[in-house]
Amino acid sequence: MSDGAVPAGGPVSEGGPAVFVVSEGGAAAFVVREAVTAEDREACFAVRKEVFVREQGVPEEIEYDAYDDGAVHVLAVRADDGLPLGTGRLLLGEAALAKTGDPAVGSLGRLAVAKAARGLGVGAALVRAIEECARARGLSGVDLHAQTHALGFYERLGYVAYGPEFDDAGMPHRGMRRELTAG
Repeated sequence: MSDGAVPAGGPVSEGGPAVFVVSEGGAAAFVVREAVTAEDREACFAVRKEVFVREQGVPEEIEYDAYDDGAVHVLAVRADDGLPLGTGRLLLGEAALAKTGDPAVGSLGRLAVAKAARGLGVGAALVRAIEECARARGLSGVDLHAQTHALGFYERLGYVAYGPEFDDAGMPHRGMRRELTAG
């Protein structure tokens, strides 16, 4: 599933958080789920530290913020052994409003994929899972601030850039948004 789309049938859920299984050649390659346990959250933060702090040089004191507590976090893990592969978060309500200017739009951020998992569709699957989380909460769109080198990735997923380039943590970014359609 090269575009990382959620398989036919959408998310799998039994009353708990949504789980997205991404198959490759008939076998489950990785699973994306809402990170609701403390262990899942720690795994999300570990991936972010690996990617943003160690690889990209973002100061650790600005990587983790007050928004983390109220955000919806998603986690991608390898299906066979649970190894964390990637993460992202969705800001809602006042936290998102400060970034999007629209209470019906969530803010996707902190999308990170471990170096060993890049090119497997993990990033796209995380974005689609965050969109499903936004839909489930009644949001009409998702906004994000993309590092400019990643604009093409988000454009392929239906996001449209807006506004001028700006600096965030010493890296150039652009605002992007995607309107969501019903399930």
